[in-house]
Amino acid sequence: LVLGKATGKDDVVFGTVLFGRMQGGEGAQRALGLFINTLPLRVRLGAREIQACVKETHEALTQLLHHEHANLSLAQRCSALPGGTPLFSALLNYRYSPEPEAGEEQKASIAWEGMEVLGGEERTNYPFVMSVDDLGKGFELVAQISESVDAQRVCGYMHSALRGVVEVLEARSEQLASDVQVISGQELSQLAAWNWNQRSHGDAETVHRLIERYAKQHPEAPALVFGEEKLSYGELNARANRLAHRLMAQGVGPEVLVGIAVERSVEMVVGILGIVKAGGAYVPLDPEYPGDRLAYMVEDSGIGMLLTQSHLRALVPVAGVAKVLELDTLDTSSEPDSNPQVDLHGEHLAYVIYTSGSTGRPKGAANRHRSLHNRLAWMQQAYALGATDTVLQKTPFSFDVSVWEFFWPLMYGAKLVVANPGDHRDPQRLVELIGRQQVNTLHFVPSMLQAFLAYEGAKACTSLKRIVCSGEALPAEARDKVFARLPQAKLYNLYGPTEAAIDVTHWTCRDDGSSQVPIGRPISQTQAYVLDGSLNEVPAGVAGELYLGGINLARGYLKRAGLTAERFIAAANGSRLYRTGDLVRWNNEGQLEYLGRIDHQVKVRGFRIELGEIEAGLQAQEEVREAVVVANEGPAGTRLVAYVSGNAGQVIDTVALKQKLGEALPDYMVPSVIVELEALPLNANGKVDRKALPAPEFTSDRAYEAPEGEVEEALAAIWAEVLGVTRVGRNDNFFELGGHSLLAAQTVARVQSAMQMDLAIRDVFLHPVLTEMATLIADKNLMKPATQALSEIDSLLDSMEAV
Repeated sequence: LVLGKATGKDDVVFGTVLFGRMQGGEGAQRALGLFINTLPLRVRLGAREIQACVKETHEALTQLLHHEHANLSLAQRCSALPGGTPLFSALLNYRYSPEPEAGEEQKASIAWEGMEVLGGEERTNYPFVMSVDDLGKGFELVAQISESVDAQRVCGYMHSALRGVVEVLEARSEQLASDVQVISGQELSQLAAWNWNQRSHGDAETVHRLIERYAKQHPEAPALVFGEEKLSYGELNARANRLAHRLMAQGVGPEVLVGIAVERSVEMVVGILGIVKAGGAYVPLDPEYPGDRLAYMVEDSGIGMLLTQSHLRALVPVAGVAKVLELDTLDTSSEPDSNPQVDLHGEHLAYVIYTSGSTGRPKGAANRHRSLHNRLAWMQQAYALGATDTVLQKTPFSFDVSVWEFFWPLMYGAKLVVANPGDHRDPQRLVELIGRQQVNTLHFVPSMLQAFLAYEGAKACTSLKRIVCSGEALPAEARDKVFARLPQAKLYNLYGPTEAAIDVTHWTCRDDGSSQVPIGRPISQTQAYVLDGSLNEVPAGVAGELYLGGINLARGYLKRAGLTAERFIAAANGSRLYRTGDLVRWNNEGQLEYLGRIDHQVKVRGFRIELGEIEAGLQAQEEVREAVVVANEGPAGTRLVAYVSGNAGQVIDTVALKQKLGEALPDYMVPSVIVELEALPLNANGKVDRKALPAPEFTSDRAYEAPEGEVEEALAAIWAEVLGVTRVGRNDNFFELGGHSLLAAQTVARVQSAMQMDLAIRDVFLHPVLTEMATLIADKNLMKPATQALSEIDSLLDSMEAV
């Protein structure tokens, strides 16, 4: 149970110490020598009754006793694990001590309180050893924990697990093993303090009311800048009011969805604000999306009205849309300037943003006004914008980060600068805009932040004092570059899915040289739980799935009741929890660390791999600026492919890069091929577009030279078939072409079958170049008659010895 809870797994293996002597017969007991042996025992937990787990474990141990004389190296060879991979890292040792003589102090006790942590000189080969001393009338349990593990904490888990199991077996043996708690009450209280931020910002207000309030108090203050166009708060509020009155006259009100398909412009800001003022919920439709995707979003959302621009109208499918208004040609001068009076409350929809779906069809996440107000009120409390601040709006409005870029600065009197279409992809134009408008607050997706920092001119952006990151995991390298090149700026790492109002956790980055950038703790009125597959909390430091709760959650998916029920699950107290599919853990400081997507786990050669770990290893190399790893399915099976871009002035040697990775990662986690790109392709939201990555070519970097002779030609044909490549040259390296240990085994088998040659897997590793292996095979062929003669002599000697 402790191993399972501490690793987040329902299937665990530990070593158990066995007597090792042949059972039966007095001679076996009296034979001299140390026969004690260690073998692995596998236990399955999870949603299984404790009583059944105990019985199955006993049966497994009984079966293991039949093999107690088999050594551990034999077990290793019989397993599917490659050499060097340990079968287990935790050991259970049962030690029998005879009953003490009369008058001796009895050590045994069933007092659960008896636990102490001592230092000792006794050494072990395993990080975690549990010894059970059978004292005849009781037991003493001794745990040996390596210095790298918190011994007090692990022993506490053992203590809780033992108490829990005994109580369950006594009273309710049908209870599931996954529900037995190993975390102490004190640690549960600590987790509760971390996972729920109960701070409130008062009654929810609609964001446009706060904008109206500031516009009334400061009508002449600068509000919006786009190119040469400038609007004061009074002018912006009046334009949005006139549009809102027109929309209301045409039926827009609470719970009415209005589509908006525009490029970044003054019309974009006025259009979004006008929809919200009219009581509607806006649905952004990015004109850069493919027509089929836009058509699906229009149909799925059921919008009856679309706001667009005249030059974009032909690009947006409008079948089924009753009214289409072109904002750049629409005359609203006859409409009143006054603030519309619409009866809106916190549960009404504010916006619906579509996000990708597992079925290949996007789904609309519907977010409420109370969620949006809570998120922006928290942001103001945390980062305090004011009239002297200038915020850049550059995020595509189909990405929910844009929501705070539009509303937060206008709620609190800052100036909003809107970037020209396409500027968010061009570091040079961003640098020029930041300098010209003295922007001090902006957002970056980490991928774009790295591209921005790679541009030499980024160092000139001395006006920046707040850089907000979200959307992807923030690499430590990017953080360090921000502090090095923009030392005057603070860097904030936020996290949140589209199924909540923008962001739900926050972290203020520190220049501490750490290898992991946390995503922090929950924002106001938000809960964040790290749970296992049975929805139980996992200990701090253990990976689990992130579940979110609180008022920041979206209402659900638009018109997808089944999917909403699947992802927004009911909690015990009647509230809801959203299962993110993200793998996280609490660190020692009580901050969440993002570990990757659960659905980005891949299985290669029997091992489950988190691609994020390999990406982090690549990004840790000084020559690599960006990296992404994917699993490629091909004739040779699933192989890892890495795509990298280099830092300015750095040369990437892919062969050397693989060697560096091999020094830090197991061989099965080293990509078969590394593809160098000038820059990783980004989608409209600035994230890495995995679908746009080019197909890898499993070819050698060496100049091609055709195989010579019968052996080389036959061997090249075998390699090509096993590795799934079109051709193999005589100077090609088996592993540079994507080979690994499993493919080496296939190669050996085919060589043995086709050439009747005794080739070993070790030979492939020692002679990976085609000419080297061909020479080895030729030499073995010449030695074959002598080998046969020696074999016959060995057989004769064996016969004589037997006689």
